[in-house]
Amino acid sequence: MARPFSSQPDAPATPASRPAYVHAIATAVPSAQLPQDEVRRLLYGTGERSRLAQRLTDTVFAASGVDTRHLFLAQVDHETELGRSFLDPDPTASPSTSVRNDLVVTESRRLAAEASLEALRIAKVAASEVTHVITVSCTGFSAPGVDYALVRDLDLPASVRRVHLGFMGCCAAFPALSTARSISRSEPEAVVLVVCVEVCSLHLKVGEDIDAIVASSLFADGCAAMVVSARAARAGATVLELTALGTTLTSVGEQDLTWRIGDNGFEMVLSSKVPRIIEAEVSEALVPLADSVGADDSFAWRQVERWAIHPGGPAILDRVEKALGLSADQLTASRDILRRFGNMSSTTVPFILKSILGDPDIRDGERVCALAFGPGLTVESAMMTIRTAA
Repeated sequence: MARPFSSQPDAPATPASRPAYVHAIATAVPSAQLPQDEVRRLLYGTGERSRLAQRLTDTVFAASGVDTRHLFLAQVDHETELGRSFLDPDPTASPSTSVRNDLVVTESRRLAAEASLEALRIAKVAASEVTHVITVSCTGFSAPGVDYALVRDLDLPASVRRVHLGFMGCCAAFPALSTARSISRSEPEAVVLVVCVEVCSLHLKVGEDIDAIVASSLFADGCAAMVVSARAARAGATVLELTALGTTLTSVGEQDLTWRIGDNGFEMVLSSKVPRIIEAEVSEALVPLADSVGADDSFAWRQVERWAIHPGGPAILDRVEKALGLSADQLTASRDILRRFGNMSSTTVPFILKSILGDPDIRDGERVCALAFGPGLTVESAMMTIRTAA
């Protein structure tokens, strides 16, 4: 039987062939961890609602695949007028985008510093060694931003080069990793700190609109920091080699997943068509990724040992599993993160990767395929290889 991936003879490393690795992943979440029923009561436990809306809310929350979430919204003082306004179904009483954004920026800075310090500790990298910072967020904006705040809060060199990727949605960790890989390949001694931070809960809406109900049943807050470099892994360390990354757009669905800035927070459209579109197009969307790693005619996606699929919701995971012929076990990590943390937008796939790296049964040479979906619809993908240094 032909090998599913071709092997190439050793050759002198060039920028295009030099391997880059994720040396460490660390995460941080708000302290408030709520069971799903408590989130439902927090958001929909007050005010008059129609019986239809109540039944719809109960059904959507029960089918969400989420048991617990960490929400900064739960830490807002709801005894104050401002706190109560977050839970008011009347749009005219809702906090402005400016108010929401100010709170997001404050919490994002705290989470980013916490996760980043832990990632540097795990990687055994000193703050003075960091050469680049790449930050990712679609839930808040400020200038100077969280990239600048990290330089100050971690006492990084003032010469650190900074990139911020804003408003790219749930798949934004992938272009961040692609950028980090390019930097690492061209500058072998570079140390890139990649930080994804999302505070989705401050944009949740209370209402009878189906998009609002679905979003409120899924989205949560979190931060993931990753250390990327072409430096060799430390002895005994397990790292992720960034073997290949790909991106493509589906042929339809431009208006089925959108994320816009409104007067009262950010406004999401997540239509019921999204899982079906992904099922129909995910195989074709992954062809460039398969080609980039030398897949031959005998290749099937189920041959990839590990999967980190962004859990936009349980239906998306079910449809990807079916379309690619995967086993339920291959999606265990994705479903587990959805169950324990919810959908944290761009932060979610790094949480899944961290879980995979923590599996005691992980083996050197195993492949990890990561996959996420963003507005457009955009399909971002990555093939990674587990490497354990001798």
